[in-house]
Amino acid sequence: MNPSWFPYLLATHIVFVVTWFAGLFYIPRLFIYHTESQQKNEPERTILSDQFKIMEKRLWYGITWPSMLLTYLLGFSVASLNASYYFASGWFFIKLAFVFGLTLYHLQCGIIFKQLQNDIFKWSGIKLRFWNELATLFLVAIVFIVVLKEQGNFWWGIIGLVLFSALLVISILIYRKKRKATIVPPIDSGTEEGK
Repeated sequence: MNPSWFPYLLATHIVFVVTWFAGLFYIPRLFIYHTESQQKNEPERTILSDQFKIMEKRLWYGITWPSMLLTYLLGFSVASLNASYYFASGWFFIKLAFVFGLTLYHLQCGIIFKQLQNDIFKWSGIKLRFWNELATLFLVAIVFIVVLKEQGNFWWGIIGLVLFSALLVISILIYRKKRKATIVPPIDSGTEEGK
């Protein structure tokens, strides 16, 4: 029997899961814009870069890291109060595997964050766009596992996840193609067209 305050504990855990995902959805977008701002001319490049560094730092240390830590703390509290249920369930360990993968994703975002704070740009905009969608896959997988835990239809879930992944990749490639078609290269003053 759970204590009367258990629903509040569970609700708070879910709130911090949501804020953790919010941080993980937004930080790679900032990485993309920060990286692509390096193609601008000065002083616009420096102004944008400095602004993105501030935004990334506030999001990373003010929302994303605290949300992850509180998600873990509250999640373990929820699980410990229902240990006999959770630790006897196969779906719970599959969920934990995806949460571990999400944590690795979070830590890699931290590496990218530190690189960008030091003006090291190792990832292209398109690679960061693909990277950005990985958090979506973790979200879909974790939610479906939790909601459909009693159904046992993991094969349909896996097929759905693969199809959803393919749709994300196709969407990114279409976006890239459209973006390339609409970008007009700057006129070089040293060419015939620029004279």
